Amino acid sequence: MTLYMIGLGLYDEKDITVKGLETVKKCDYVYLEHYTSVLGVKVGKLEHFYRKKIIIADRDLVEKQADEIVLKAKTKNVAFLVVGDVFSATTHTDLVIRAKEEDVKVEVINNTSVMTAVGITGLELYKFGKTTSITFPESGFNPTTPYEVISKNKLHGLHTLCLLDIKMAESSKEDLMKGVKNPLPPKFMTVSEGINYLLEIENDKKQNVFTENTIIVGCARLGAPDQKIVSGTVKELLSIDFGKPLHCLIVTGNLHFIEEQALEYYRKR
Repeated sequence: MTLYMIGLGLYDEKDITVKGLETVKKCDYVYLEHYTSVLGVKVGKLEHFYRKKIIIADRDLVEKQADEIVLKAKTKNVAFLVVGDVFSATTHTDLVIRAKEEDVKVEVINNTSVMTAVGITGLELYKFGKTTSITFPESGFNPTTPYEVISKNKLHGLHTLCLLDIKMAESSKEDLMKGVKNPLPPKFMTVSEGINYLLEIENDKKQNVFTENTIIVGCARLGAPDQKIVSGTVKELLSIDFGKPLHCLIVTGNLHFIEEQALEYYRKR
């Protein structure tokens, strides 16, 4: 029996590969990882298209109760579905390691992720440096890591992909400390919220890493028919409404003239 790790792509139920779809249809259990990213369609569409009942795997299940998935894969075929590519998050690697430690066979079926989809902006993928995440600020938790990553990438002329935070029905820090599971409504960071977070850090550090004149690219719903991509200065993009999630932000490094020409097509007018 096998644990199949299957990437779903970025938008809807049809972004799965042919191999991935054939595999899902032969599995006894189908889990959908539902906290590092989300598709642009509801779970019901996946169930109808795959003709399978889907078990929602939240953060608690994947990170703390992964044995449930691994043990089932000892005697049954189990599919673990991941939005984007399989290894977009380190927790998925942890699940694979746990399975192998239990002598459970693992097969991986890859797919498109935001890490490669950003190539549509015209920025060269091999000129991207370390990727960073901008998280929602909380009381006593305002990390400056994204600013520092952007700073280091800029030293080498590299672009920085900033993944913007999402929270899928997670409990508050206070409830978690009390051991209470009280899921909050889903929350998605917007491009403007990400920009403002970086500007606040710049205001404190004053290192000219992320200013109103920094050239950036805002992206929303990459891979969807209504995807939105806008390039321009920080000041210009602050007023742009990128619409529904998911959003991400790119801070440019040194631009080749071909990259400059490509970004002109997405320029705010």
